[in-house]
Amino acid sequence: MPTPPITELNTRAREIFRLVVEGYLSTGTPVGSKALSGQNGVNLSSASIRSVLADLEVLGLLAAPHTSAGRLPTEAGLRLFVDGIMQVAEPTIEERTAIETWISAPGPIEAALEATSALLSNLSSGAGVVMVPKREPRLTHLQLVLLSPGRALAVMVGEDGAVENRVVELPANLPSGALEEASNYISARLAGRTLAEASLAMRTEIASGRSALNAASSDLVERGLAVWSEDVLQRPVLIVRGQSNLLDEAAMSDLERVRSLLDDLENKQSIADLLEMAGKAQSTRIFIGSENRLFALSGSSVIASPYRDREGRVVGVVGVIGPTRLNYARVVPMVDFTAQSLGKLIG
Repeated sequence: MPTPPITELNTRAREIFRLVVEGYLSTGTPVGSKALSGQNGVNLSSASIRSVLADLEVLGLLAAPHTSAGRLPTEAGLRLFVDGIMQVAEPTIEERTAIETWISAPGPIEAALEATSALLSNLSSGAGVVMVPKREPRLTHLQLVLLSPGRALAVMVGEDGAVENRVVELPANLPSGALEEASNYISARLAGRTLAEASLAMRTEIASGRSALNAASSDLVERGLAVWSEDVLQRPVLIVRGQSNLLDEAAMSDLERVRSLLDDLENKQSIADLLEMAGKAQSTRIFIGSENRLFALSGSSVIASPYRDREGRVVGVVGVIGPTRLNYARVVPMVDFTAQSLGKLIG
């Protein structure tokens, strides 16, 4: 049966439905007619409430896990609530401050992404996820600058204006001019290429003896390429933190769900594919349970939002994975604010 639009529910049914969903999201347990009859604004007998609950169950919005138990929302009911009833709560000043502080802490962007994932996990009681697209920037030049005897700074500049630094260990008794020669050689072959493309061309040229570099400069080129190549390979594409938050009491009572959930989280490529879908959206996306094939068996939800650079281009996705009873009203604006903060950092 297709889920009815929220406008087709009368005022009484809509209010009872809202209270059931909010009660379930708050406690994680089914909500019964006795609990509802004590709510402010509900001037109905338990019998009348049970009649409304039964109607909502027929519509596929609520379900009763046991004959004598209360009701809880179905995935269709959660979707209707999220799209038509939910009132989002903006992040508190404390939450905003924590997000901005963690993200803007001194250090490389990778550290900020790690911190973002961990912070979202802590604030949401779910698993925090951050995805960085698999892309290598095209470069303009690389400069080797002497720091001290035995150490140089490798400064690499991308076509997008991004500048990154890495420390390179230098061999003893380095001849004068070797740093400049190696820098000029790399920059001449780097412009307009990715690091992988430039590395292959330079290593092939040096190995064939066509580089016209002396031994010391050739060694410097190899050291410079090595530190950057290793760095690119180790850069995180998908960061997931706080998986243990997902193993709540409800999950532990269903070992098959636990096993399925952990398998899902291990399949990082599938999570990345899911987040890429979210990255194509203009705003925060919410995937509830079986709406996404990846988390259909484990009954989990994903809230994800793209973050953009100053040109408005999507450069990654940040989000939260949790049980379907996530506090959507709180987590959705939190994820959205985090995405905006990351965008300001990347600029």
